[in-house]
Amino acid sequence: MKSRDSFGFGLLVGAIVPVLGYLLVGGVFELLGSMGIMDEVSGSISGRRERTVLLLAICCSLIPLNIFKRHRMDDSMRGIVLPTVFYVGAWIWLFKGALFGL
Repeated sequence: MKSRDSFGFGLLVGAIVPVLGYLLVGGVFELLGSMGIMDEVSGSISGRRERTVLLLAICCSLIPLNIFKRHRMDDSMRGIVLPTVFYVGAWIWLFKGALFGL
């Protein structure tokens, strides 16, 4: 695993994992809604649900980060940080009105 310890590899993983996490978490939310386990999305909570799904997708970056930490892949860990910070900044910018009341 040491051969993949590079900033570029971490950058790639950090950019792709939240997108895959979004698809997975969004799919789980929709599946639970269609099965009746969870309420269907209505107009009043659709913004909160979208905000939650996006935040959980960003948090999916913690999984490869911990794997890289366990394998002491420091350069790859550094690579994951840049896209994660970008996604967090975009999330804050997208939901600044709901977060800060602007």
